[in-house]
Amino acid sequence: MDSQEWYLEYQIHKNRPGLLGDIASLLGMLSINILTINGVENNRRGMLLRTEDEEKIEALKHILSRVDNITITALRAPKLVDRMAVRHGRYLDRCLEDKRTYRFTRDELGLLVDFMAELFKKDGHQLIGVRGMPRVGKTESIVASSVCANKRWTFVSSTLLRQTVRSQLAHDEMSSQNVYIIDGIVSTMRSTERHDLLVREIMRMDATKVIEHPDVFVRETEFTLDDFHYIIELRNHPDEVITYDVLEPGFESF
Repeated sequence: MDSQEWYLEYQIHKNRPGLLGDIASLLGMLSINILTINGVENNRRGMLLRTEDEEKIEALKHILSRVDNITITALRAPKLVDRMAVRHGRYLDRCLEDKRTYRFTRDELGLLVDFMAELFKKDGHQLIGVRGMPRVGKTESIVASSVCANKRWTFVSSTLLRQTVRSQLAHDEMSSQNVYIIDGIVSTMRSTERHDLLVREIMRMDATKVIEHPDVFVRETEFTLDDFHYIIELRNHPDEVITYDVLEPGFESF
């Protein structure tokens, strides 16, 4: 039988001495391996576990439900957000109104890069939008995430070093293993017909596409925000408002 990973999270009501040791001993007696353990927010502890027998997980759940000092808050196959919580000791800031939207600030670039790298490792079509004001670190984070995911990145349009508007790609650049980076402002407001055709061809590929300024992109194209699998917001500080008012006189600052 193949081994399976599980995510266990529990709320600690009274953190008495030896509590973690008791739980670790219980897992050992059930032959459940602890892969990772860390404290997470709100006095909770998260663990990534591995076992070949699902019945042992049910036994663990039954036993821990009778422990007075803790309450199980999660016991499931691990999601990406669970792995991030255990790895970084905190939950991702997720928008309540739109579960696809995750929020980060500049002092959380390490967490953002790790999160996007995990997304980039997935195969097949993915459309990811990145919102943020100028010079907040959007493009740099996307490139760093591509490196961490061992994926090649390809700029289709960008303003990172100088304005880039590609009209064609080399044969080796057309690969499902590439991460395609598209600046939604440049591609819709400074594009050519050949560039538009290239963008549409890339959008049909079974590969990861990252659109900076997705709101402008959907405003000027036939795509909608519902087409995006994830939306990432990056701010200089939590209270910063992401606005495109600067687009009225021009968009050089973007």
